[in-house]
Amino acid sequence: MSHQSEREPPRTPDGRYIIVRGRLWRCADPSLPEARRSTLVAELMASRRAVGTAKRSGDAAALKAARGAVDAAKIALGERGPVWWTDGAPDLNRHMARNTPYGEWFAEISGGER
Repeated sequence: MSHQSEREPPRTPDGRYIIVRGRLWRCADPSLPEARRSTLVAELMASRRAVGTAKRSGDAAALKAARGAVDAAKIALGERGPVWWTDGAPDLNRHMARNTPYGEWFAEISGGER
């Protein structure tokens, strides 16, 4: 098992997902060049801030646009939309890890939480 910092969520052995509160969340496409990934992450963070600003102001149109920008950045990163792997494995994004083929592995790393 790899050593990860306390703040870093566990990553599935195939690198496709991180686990947050027992749920799988798709990782960004590792084949993205670092410069492109950094740009997209910056866009994602700016879009998330815009969501918060729009919510606080009650601006429905701005909220819709900001959420669209979040979605576009996540799709470009590979976290949503078509999967970035090519082996035909299904997308298990947002599934509870214990209910997936990762269940046994997850039980081992989480102290039996299956």
